[in-house]
Amino acid sequence: MKFSLFAHMERISSEEDQKQLYEEFIELCKIADKGGMHAVWTGEHHGMNFTITPNPMLNLVDIARQTENVRLGTGTVIAPFWHPIRLAGEAAMTDIITDGRLDLGIARGAYSYEYERMMPGMDAWEAGQRMRELVPAVKALWKGDYEHKGEFHQFPKTTSSPKPLQEDGPPIWIAARDPSSHEFALEQGCNVQVTPLWNGEGEIKDLMDKFNAACEKFSHQPRPKIMLLLHTYVSDGEEDTQQAAVELNRFYCYFGAWFMNKSDVSHGLIDPLSDEDIAAHPFYTPEGMLRDLVIGTPEEVIKRIKVYEDLGYDEYSFWIDSSMPFERKKASLERFINEVMPAFS
Repeated sequence: MKFSLFAHMERISSEEDQKQLYEEFIELCKIADKGGMHAVWTGEHHGMNFTITPNPMLNLVDIARQTENVRLGTGTVIAPFWHPIRLAGEAAMTDIITDGRLDLGIARGAYSYEYERMMPGMDAWEAGQRMRELVPAVKALWKGDYEHKGEFHQFPKTTSSPKPLQEDGPPIWIAARDPSSHEFALEQGCNVQVTPLWNGEGEIKDLMDKFNAACEKFSHQPRPKIMLLLHTYVSDGEEDTQQAAVELNRFYCYFGAWFMNKSDVSHGLIDPLSDEDIAAHPFYTPEGMLRDLVIGTPEEVIKRIKVYEDLGYDEYSFWIDSSMPFERKKASLERFINEVMPAFS
């Protein structure tokens, strides 16, 4: 099993300095690289201080200049917000600049807040259809001289300019949840990213079952890789574990508020949630976080991840976004690298 870091620049207060937050984000990426992690992933979001990354390829180019070995992944670009020619060219240029370290993760997107601003009137179904049109077009553009007549895009014969450094282009990963998205990834020869969010081990097994079913259906295709993305905190003891559960519960309450898209947003910040708001949430609780996320001492974390390795996951991505102070994120990541990863070597 390979291990990677999944991170964004998080801003939860207008008092936080954005430059400092970015420097802290870069420091976490450097720690991952020096610690022997396989990859660093960062996504795409717009108008949200909750996760600041308007173009992940900008971040990845910067990370490439400050690291040596990690693969550099978009986790993920939001398909409906990209024209195929633009994505093919920008990804190829990023691949060249990063010396062939790019992995291209692609998703339909999740936040209606972003859809309303970037693609007014689009729903999740259309977003998924746009992703299904985008992926084969990008792959064809990397090969060159490709004419496209689709539902959402039409263009005459075009070649990606530049072409990527990696032969056949950067590996493409599809963010998948339902069976059809797993099957689409297999049909296109793409790898798969999954995240159970707060849904626990039943969902983790179900996502693997869907992946295995898709692999069986498309058995003529080489079996791709599958990555599990999960919030993780490695503690130094029981008190630290409990604190992390409280912090991650608060994170998910904000995540849920952004997802529901019913709260006021000003200057990219959502209306603050009170302790009473968080305590009254119908299903997010610290106890639930302890049950369904990977939070615990190194020994406890190793035990949990061994289960996922046995299920067949090829890569485990340490999702560090948590709205925790930087020093707590850093300490957890270092414990993961020094005390958890060696158990899998």
